[in-house]
Amino acid sequence: MCRSIKTLRPPYAEQVTEQDVRAAALQYVRKISGFRAPAAHNAAAFERAVDQVERATAELLDSLQIRGSHP
Repeated sequence: MCRSIKTLRPPYAEQVTEQDVRAAALQYVRKISGFRAPAAHNAAAFERAVDQVERATAELLDSLQIRGSHP
């Protein structure tokens, strides 16, 4: 688990920005790939993975139903 990725759902985070989601996606891809910054020949795959994780994270956060929250 990448310890620098913070929880992005209530009640742990009330104000989550697109930048927060992107940063979490970037940290995740860095952790699993082992690259802080990929070589040029891996840059496109790395960025594509960050984009996909970012979209999946946003979709997940938008879909979660938090107990006690009002619609």
